[in-house]
Amino acid sequence: MEIVVCMKRVPETGDAEIAVDSTGRDIVRDRLTYDINESDNYALEEAVLLKEKFGGTVTLVSMGPPETDETLRMGLAKGGDVAVRLWDHRFARSDGHATAFVLAKAIREMEFDLVLTGCIATDDGRTQVGVTIAALLGIPHATYVMKVDIEDGIATVQSELEGGLIAVNRMKTPALFTIQTGINEPRYPSLISIKKATAKEIRTLTLDDLGLEASSAGEEGSKTKIVKLTPPPVGKRAEILEGAPEVVSARLTEIFKEKGMI
Repeated sequence: MEIVVCMKRVPETGDAEIAVDSTGRDIVRDRLTYDINESDNYALEEAVLLKEKFGGTVTLVSMGPPETDETLRMGLAKGGDVAVRLWDHRFARSDGHATAFVLAKAIREMEFDLVLTGCIATDDGRTQVGVTIAALLGIPHATYVMKVDIEDGIATVQSELEGGLIAVNRMKTPALFTIQTGINEPRYPSLISIKKATAKEIRTLTLDDLGLEASSAGEEGSKTKIVKLTPPPVGKRAEILEGAPEVVSARLTEIFKEKGMI
């Protein structure tokens, strides 16, 4: 089974102080650390599990500058076989559609039975790249996938819906699935696999290599653009009630009345 996994290098912002840069359209990234996008990590693990079951090759594809090689090498250490990085200065500031267009162009030249992506990017919170790739490739897709079973070229997948509901879909391969976190338990690479990954070649393809026009990527090829980033507004802080129980309860009753709750 030939599987393509799309991976994204994202900043880890959970415990970091985030500031908007001088352009007002991006964040200051100088002191941030980067890692594989969380749901992409689960997509990679699912691909490796399918390869271990059916055989074949896992090809990693990422769009990004040279630093993205670190993410791809970690993916190779975790079980990927081949890595391809797509980069050209003209790719900068591509939105989700332009990014998907470039990725789809590269994937179209590969042999694949499945394309796996993460269900959402942790840096921008968008979910459009995976499904847009499927539309551009003209293949069926399923999103927020929690289980994958494949038999005789037919994929049966379970997708997570709101309210705890599960949708079961069957489709012919080739197909694309956006993978939800929790579908599996991503493995940690061994020191030996990390060492082997550093020796593997990462193929780099530019805009010209892909045969694309400049107008198909970057800001020129984007359907949307970030106009402005701002920190969230500071809301009202909690009011701490102090004093004897009867004083606190009386004040709490007054607040409920003021809010129209009683």
